[in-house]
Amino acid sequence: MSFFKRLKESIASKTEAVTNKFKDGLAKTRDAFVGQVTDLFTRRKKIDEAFFEELEEILIGADVGVNTVMELIEDLRDEVKKRRIEQPSELQPILSEKLVGLLTDSGESAQLKMNPNGITVILFVGVNGVGKTTTIGKLAHRFKQEGKTVLLAAGDTFRAGAIEQLQVWGERVGVEVISQQAGSDPAAVMYDAVQAAKQRGVDVLLCDTAGRLQNKANLMEELSKIYRVIQREIPSAPHETLLVLDAATGQNALQQAKLFGEKSGVSGLVLTKLDGTAKGGIVIAIRREMSLPVKFVGLGEKMDDLQQFDAEQFVHALFAGLAEEQPTGEEQ
Repeated sequence: MSFFKRLKESIASKTEAVTNKFKDGLAKTRDAFVGQVTDLFTRRKKIDEAFFEELEEILIGADVGVNTVMELIEDLRDEVKKRRIEQPSELQPILSEKLVGLLTDSGESAQLKMNPNGITVILFVGVNGVGKTTTIGKLAHRFKQEGKTVLLAAGDTFRAGAIEQLQVWGERVGVEVISQQAGSDPAAVMYDAVQAAKQRGVDVLLCDTAGRLQNKANLMEELSKIYRVIQREIPSAPHETLLVLDAATGQNALQQAKLFGEKSGVSGLVLTKLDGTAKGGIVIAIRREMSLPVKFVGLGEKMDDLQQFDAEQFVHALFAGLAEEQPTGEEQ
């Protein structure tokens, strides 16, 4: 077998593996959402007001978000008139197309911004319990698999056990964790971590931060201080500030996204625990309302279940099986 044929087969195999991860990770959402959509598209023989009202309810039930759903339904109405569509089955590929559009309309890439001239610094923010530390550990593993050297900074000095949790992940992945004792100044930890990253010549520095929101002013001031310390040492850093959200909390995740907002310098989103919820539509709602790219999604508990977000893969996985279940023109 030629080198190029082996390479092509390897790429195809990896693509299929990613596709399967999306399908498996979105199983709960698909079973709930697609079951209802399939029923609607097969039960109703024409596209009328009752059809649109039911589709609206299904989308809102999947946590796609009221504002987004209203826009989507209006777009679908326009398409039905423009293309003179009569059969509900003809509308499914257009719905898929519109959902992909909602997830990619900014043109921003899911690719992480990497520093071409030295250390890439990635800051993680988010409330406690969303899977922030786990995300850092999994991303460290991902970078190591790519052959990069990684260092972790335990900047969440406030939550009991946060430093130890990150250290456990460091041991699992095989990367060093820079930390101080609980209650230390997070900015001081970041300073130590940047210095260590420079001395060791690492490729990537992943920084954890405190996740308390009880006093938002204090948290934002703390983040500002961390930014200043990092930028003084590496002027172009942090290259990404990723807001980690628990997809299973639905609309609450959207509220958290708004609380942090772009004022905290967030450049992208990570949606965890998608495999544990039937309301995966929250990805669409958050993406639409926050105008921030989704960089990664958590599709399971394994080390490699943190996947780079792909809008087409996401929507394809959501509708997997629907096309086969659609009745043909002869069956209708």
